[in-house]
Amino acid sequence: MQRNLYDTIIIGAGSVGTPLAWQLAEAGQKVLVLDQFASAGQGSNKEAIGGIRATHSDPAKIQIGLKSLEIFSTWKETYGDDIGWEQGGYSFVAYHPREETILKELLVIQKQLGLEIDWYDAPALLEIIPALNPDSLIGGTFSPGDGSASPMLSVLACERRAREMGAEFHYKETVTAIEREYPDGHKNGRVTGIKTDKGAYQAAMVVNAAGPWARQVAALAGVDVPVDPDSHEGGITEPVAHFLRPMVVDIHPTEDSANYYFYQHHTGQIIFCITPNPPIVGMDRRETSVFLPQVAKRMIGIMPRLKNIKVRRTWRGLYPMTPDGAPIVGEVEGLAGYLNAVGMCGQGYMLGPGLAFYLRQWITGEGADEARRVLAPLSLYRDFGKKEKLK
Repeated sequence: MQRNLYDTIIIGAGSVGTPLAWQLAEAGQKVLVLDQFASAGQGSNKEAIGGIRATHSDPAKIQIGLKSLEIFSTWKETYGDDIGWEQGGYSFVAYHPREETILKELLVIQKQLGLEIDWYDAPALLEIIPALNPDSLIGGTFSPGDGSASPMLSVLACERRAREMGAEFHYKETVTAIEREYPDGHKNGRVTGIKTDKGAYQAAMVVNAAGPWARQVAALAGVDVPVDPDSHEGGITEPVAHFLRPMVVDIHPTEDSANYYFYQHHTGQIIFCITPNPPIVGMDRRETSVFLPQVAKRMIGIMPRLKNIKVRRTWRGLYPMTPDGAPIVGEVEGLAGYLNAVGMCGQGYMLGPGLAFYLRQWITGEGADEARRVLAPLSLYRDFGKKEKLK
């Protein structure tokens, strides 16, 4: 098989791999992206509902999210592509004391890291979101800098930019092996390249950005990452006159769902999703008859005017989950030249561009100290017992 030499090979042309290809190619690297599907964003990216926020509880995710917001919000101005960016903000609502306590406690770290966010009591929050059900509403947080964009337009824009900078994308090509060598019989090895069903490629760095398939890809390098996909369903309604700007998130857990969220798209359609409880672990992407009655009941409960809007379509996608709800990013002990960028927990779209920025610093060495500082909490070797509160 013909062998081609690259600086970095990225496995996965999705929400993380494609912006990373753009960042590395822009830095002057020779980059190859390999993907099993026919084009960019055909894994979990196309199933995302488009929300983009820095409103997290984990410090690393807040910083990555802020960088993503910077990239998304200036993309059209900088590169000319309309990716559907809308700055409507995010609101986490509280109808129960538990959620009020969580949201207020998180404000400390969120503000320390530069997030523009505040708590609003019920009357003030109703001025921002008049359609909320006032009954039992305690209040909520609102972060006006958050927003939404089109996952497919975004990934295609990153792909175009990466190609312009010289990156190569090989589609319908499945990785079958990650080649390693162990000099002088030492236990510490290094990655030397990739084999696929169509060829072989050499590189100094291989990045696993395979989304729900990350665990299988890591295993090819002799690495185990605790990434187990679970199924989430989303839906979209008919268009109606605009009445809602922020993404509304309710993190109150019930017997059958952990949280749900929805917003009004610039087309006037309401886009929504729910997190099942318990999680539906596995790779099943078939729609169910359970989702719509489940999510509709919760949505109408806090926004009654939604009850007469017709749903046009539902779908099901995969969240690559980790035990604590935070990504796994960084090097693997004893294996040089391999980097994890996995376990985005359904937030790969919103984290992708910001994560790509920091991984560019890490891989190229330009700003590596900053990148390692920001990404250190996402190490494979962390304590997974601490849970992300806004996952």
